[in-house]
Amino acid sequence: MVMGSTRRRKCLNCQVLFKPDPRNCRHQRYCSNPVCRRVSKAASQARWLAKPGNSSYFCSSVHVARVQAWRARHPGYWKYPLLSRPPLQDVSATQPIELKEENDNFASNALQDVLQAQPAVLIGLIAHIIDSPLQDDIAKTSQRLLQLGQDILVNSLQWNHVSSATRNSMNTSRLKFLFLSVVLPDG
Repeated sequence: MVMGSTRRRKCLNCQVLFKPDPRNCRHQRYCSNPVCRRVSKAASQARWLAKPGNSSYFCSSVHVARVQAWRARHPGYWKYPLLSRPPLQDVSATQPIELKEENDNFASNALQDVLQAQPAVLIGLIAHIIDSPLQDDIAKTSQRLLQLGQDILVNSLQWNHVSSATRNSMNTSRLKFLFLSVVLPDG
């Protein structure tokens, strides 16, 4: 079913042109302005009450008895606002926030946690980088990566005293060395 473009209509209340919602364009006669929506609702209710079967819907003794029975089952319903009623679900207990002491090398702890929790991912990543599933190649590369990681952790304090320009040039040459030594296994 191809949906064509909906034509603009004139609101029955404010007389302004509006584009009806495509899902309801057959029925929509009022724009989305709040005043027009209230007028639309009042007109809809008046049309409903004008139908023969609905004129005495709220007045007959059967419906009066129905409403009275409901009110008897729900005493005080109308007296209290919705906000004071108990929620439908259980209230969850708030969890206390744990304040951890700041740690200077928190990044290394998080990295260690990840590596200890997922050794298979690390092995798979190394095998993917060197393009070899052989244990000997993975072991050699792991030793090189371990040595490089230890160098980085030991020398991390020295990096604070090095200028940023020197640091960038050292990082570039270190990455080139790392890439060549990791990707091209000895053999």
